[in-house]
Amino acid sequence: MPTPLHDPAHETNVLHSWQRNAQAWTNSVRDGQIESRRLVTDRAIVQAVIDGQPHSVLDLGCGEGWLVRALAAEGLHAIGVDAVPELIEHARRAGGEFHVASYEDISAGRLSLRADTLVCNFALLGEASVAQLMTSLPHLLEPGGRLVVQTVHPLIACGEQAYADGWRQEEWSGFGAAFVAPAPWYFRTLASWLSLFANTGWKLGEVREPLHPLTGKPASIIFIAQR
Repeated sequence: MPTPLHDPAHETNVLHSWQRNAQAWTNSVRDGQIESRRLVTDRAIVQAVIDGQPHSVLDLGCGEGWLVRALAAEGLHAIGVDAVPELIEHARRAGGEFHVASYEDISAGRLSLRADTLVCNFALLGEASVAQLMTSLPHLLEPGGRLVVQTVHPLIACGEQAYADGWRQEEWSGFGAAFVAPAPWYFRTLASWLSLFANTGWKLGEVREPLHPLTGKPASIIFIAQR
């Protein structure tokens, strides 16, 4: 079952887990070990970004930097930001512009970058921290810009658990033995996602549900919003 709501320890443990799993995650992404990413979701987020014909992109929670490099290959100027220094080191070694900054840094106005498209690709994992971040994002966004968010599809990610908001734990099953620390993440129902956008001042313009080619079920959900 989901663990209790509003547990501040989970917000801290999200970052701690990703710090411990930075090398394993980098290997997993670069070796194409995650089927849904390989078959569907990687291309889906790239397409969602380029469909808006952006001039500049800021990837928040960029991990080891694959999306920045993929967008650069499409001729776009993209910059990546992540709170985990080791992930940023991996990203820089592969090429591109990357900065270390946490969501708390961004919320406090300590990131002096701007773009006409902000992307969060499977990177909104917390509860209160995510709401705070989304409230503060406009200072990074050029006038008329867009926010593109890809996340797990609530109806699929719910699994056999109750369809209710709450903290859950990623055990990395199927990701390989190299992942050493379970990762907490905050599950939101579809209604809660819609409320989150509305309550933090965003107007949804489009919702996409990329389908897995083998199962025919949604592999993710993509929200495209503006202020």
